[in-house]
Amino acid sequence: MRRLAVVVPAMNEEATIGELLERVATVEVHGHELFTVVVDDGSSDRTGEIARRGGATVVRHEVNRGLGAAVRTGLRSAVEEGADLVAYLDADLEYYPEDIPRLVEPILQRRANYVLGSRFRGESGVRGMKAYRWIGNHVFTTLLILLTRRPITDGQTGMRAFSREAAANAEIVHDYNYAQVLTLDLVKKGYRLLEVPIRYRLREHGASFISWRYPAKVLPAILRELRAP
Repeated sequence: MRRLAVVVPAMNEEATIGELLERVATVEVHGHELFTVVVDDGSSDRTGEIARRGGATVVRHEVNRGLGAAVRTGLRSAVEEGADLVAYLDADLEYYPEDIPRLVEPILQRRANYVLGSRFRGESGVRGMKAYRWIGNHVFTTLLILLTRRPITDGQTGMRAFSREAAANAEIVHDYNYAQVLTLDLVKKGYRLLEVPIRYRLREHGASFISWRYPAKVLPAILRELRAP
């Protein structure tokens, strides 16, 4: 049986990680055994302990290194554990693990190597998203459209899927974040990109790492990726 890894980066997500893993455990993708890799990115709470009790493989960063570093670690660990297919989602329950079968379908059908789950195409939309996040998402998505020449609607989504080859060859040049540089890297390497609609709801626990400093941190990483061979 083929193996599907579900990668979940998490920092101080003890309020949500247990429910997330319970819901992942109910997901079925025909012909695939699911396993979960939680990257505990320097949490000071019980995130790692709860994840282990929930049956996940936990890889811990002793200090917080950033979301980009956590996704990099998660993809590498999934490949090393023998994943034939990788799904990724945030730990905060803004995304629905029940949408994983829809997310990986284009890869299973050999129509894509890399899939973005689009909140803006989903049935629930993005109701309640703060204005600065909505504007920022559209600005950075427009930038990705211009740079990749691909019809993207949600370049900052926290739910994605990868073929084994795409996961193994993905390079994330920035520790702070991964969203834009990962897409630029995989498109540049010739991997086929598609989007699928997914559901979304605002987080009820914790706080997002995104702030007004986000552009100042991300734009230099995009330039670095563009200059990479």
